[in-house]
Amino acid sequence: MMNTSQTVPDLITQAQAQAKAPEDVISTLRSDLNGQSPSKAQADDLRAAKIELERTAVDIFSLFEARMQHHFKRGPFSRKLKAALLDAGHTDLADRFHKYYLAMNVLKHGTGASHRELLDMTTKLFHVQRANNETPQDAPAPSPLMDIGVSGFFDGFTATLLEAYQFLEKK
Repeated sequence: MMNTSQTVPDLITQAQAQAKAPEDVISTLRSDLNGQSPSKAQADDLRAAKIELERTAVDIFSLFEARMQHHFKRGPFSRKLKAALLDAGHTDLADRFHKYYLAMNVLKHGTGASHRELLDMTTKLFHVQRANNETPQDAPAPSPLMDIGVSGFFDGFTATLLEAYQFLEKK
């Protein structure tokens, strides 16, 4: 559980450490399967790891937004941060932050404007998938629209949050 008295960089680092276990499970299972169908136990392990990774990502992004909102008077934090980064000439950081913002929106809300925008982009940060017409299950499930279990996702995600934090704190 993330403690509210910790600094934003401490919380980001903690989330990165928390993401290591599910990332390792996903990586190992994908390597072991090598394109083959998983057993029920492997499929359950993969599903649980993806859910944990997605929750950790959404939690730290939401916490980041909440803790850093004070830098802007009102309005959509992520869009204001992107604009501030672009105005300061930090185009790469603005682009990465915006893509991660869209990914977190898709994980939280499913299909919609963020999903459509990501489908029109090219990124290697994560994999975006088109919506299908499957009926949602009652149990928690990993997003069928996003795959953040790609190698290096969480390291890149947390590095982007830390860079954005440093930008805001120096602003």
